[in-house]
Amino acid sequence: MSTANTGALKGLKVIDLSRVLGGPFAGQILGDHGADVIKIEPPMGDETRAWGPPFHEDTASYFIGINRNKRALALDLRHEDGQQVLMRLLEDADVLLENFKTGTLEKWGIGYDTLSVRFPKLIHCRVSGFGADGPLGGMPGYDAILQAMGGLMSVNGTEETGPTRVGLPVVDMVTGLNAVQGILLALHHRSTSGKGQFVEAALFDSALSLLHPHAANYTMSGNLPRRTGNDHPNISPYSTYATRDRPIYLSVGNDRQFARLCEVIGAPDIASDPLFVSNGLRVKNRTELRGALEAVLAGFDGADLADRLITAGVPAGPVLDVGEALAHPHTAHREMTVSIDEYRGLGAPVKATATPASFRRKPPKFAQHRSEILAEAGFSEVEIAKLTADGITPDKGGGT
Repeated sequence: MSTANTGALKGLKVIDLSRVLGGPFAGQILGDHGADVIKIEPPMGDETRAWGPPFHEDTASYFIGINRNKRALALDLRHEDGQQVLMRLLEDADVLLENFKTGTLEKWGIGYDTLSVRFPKLIHCRVSGFGADGPLGGMPGYDAILQAMGGLMSVNGTEETGPTRVGLPVVDMVTGLNAVQGILLALHHRSTSGKGQFVEAALFDSALSLLHPHAANYTMSGNLPRRTGNDHPNISPYSTYATRDRPIYLSVGNDRQFARLCEVIGAPDIASDPLFVSNGLRVKNRTELRGALEAVLAGFDGADLADRLITAGVPAGPVLDVGEALAHPHTAHREMTVSIDEYRGLGAPVKATATPASFRRKPPKFAQHRSEILAEAGFSEVEIAKLTADGITPDKGGGT
């Protein structure tokens, strides 16, 4: 696991004004892949520093999970002096990443129209809730609200549970990924045009983009999708199934795999049953299929059977809890956990052979790198001391 900067984005400077999740997650990805990411927090700190327990040295795990490979500075952008500090930092920056409510930077006189004149090569990326205009333009966005409004909750859960939130902030995190994608597209455009641009990743758009295959099914059939729990709406068997000790998930996508499944569990007669000879029939008769399969699966240990099935070419896996997933030998092999001193985090899922991700910095303490960041921007010790004394670049967060 590399601690030297080996990433493809080495030499890229990112000013990250974002807070909470989508923006900071994007900033961490850019940092993992080599960018120098300067996280600028308001004087009260990023609110997720307080989103615990658990805490380490008064900082919540929520913050720690998405803010490594960054240097930290606190800056009060409500004041003109703070805005001037930001201008100094942007002089040699490539990317500005922020998730202020639409209109906030414009109110302060430092919106994209102003910045693009002064810094024509700057890529300005905004993570927003609904975008700047339209019926909901400028409204604040939150993951769970967008899961609700974007249709995700309507297809998650069962008819008994009703619409159910996905148990992780999937819209926020996908919006962060989309922000990274937009920044990389803009960087490529700049490499050929020499010009920066404004990029926006909105939670509303990201939520809708996740609706496959439900949107495709609906637009073709006109039928609203039902909540099918762990069942796939188009494929069967494609769900969790009980075994002797723990559920396993089967993802059987074709007749060959289904025949192989029945062979491995010693029940070839299920594959030849007229109710189950095609995927369409298996979907139609999924209740009967579940009964037939689980009657046989009750004689197997889940983890062992899942291993036998996937080895035999049948997509299957045991349902693991978070601790089991993190402790899995393949997790270690894929370097999907990171350790830096006492810090523990998730690894980078993109593996690049020539320019691998690297893990160089633990998540920063509040304003930890204030002096070095300001000194690099040309501020003298006297100027830094005055900015601190005036509360423009505080060294202690009011909320941490």
